Amino acid sequence: MADYLRICGLDEIEKGTAVHVDIDDEPIAVVHTDNGEVYAIRDVCSHAEVPLSEGEIEGCTLECWLHGSRFDLRSGAPTGLPATEPVPVYPVEIRDDDIYVCPEPKK
Repeated sequence: MADYLRICGLDEIEKGTAVHVDIDDEPIAVVHTDNGEVYAIRDVCSHAEVPLSEGEIEGCTLECWLHGSRFDLRSGAPTGLPATEPVPVYPVEIRDDDIYVCPEPKK
């Protein structure tokens, strides 16, 4: 199992926003939801290959800004067309108010 990597402090990502990070050349969106949960999801829409980190966050859903595809932040499953393929999600841990992400996607 891969080690978790520190991304940033929890307070560095405003609630209701996402930031783009690269881990081992993999684009990842780290999302801080309005309710304070933090998720990590591949930062590429499976439909149009654009950054999901630029999309809208609603609850546990991230919506692609280009065509409106929606993805469940917990599973990466598409919850709205036109996307039909899931995107990988990554385990996240909060330690001492810092965000850590595992570079290996959840199985």
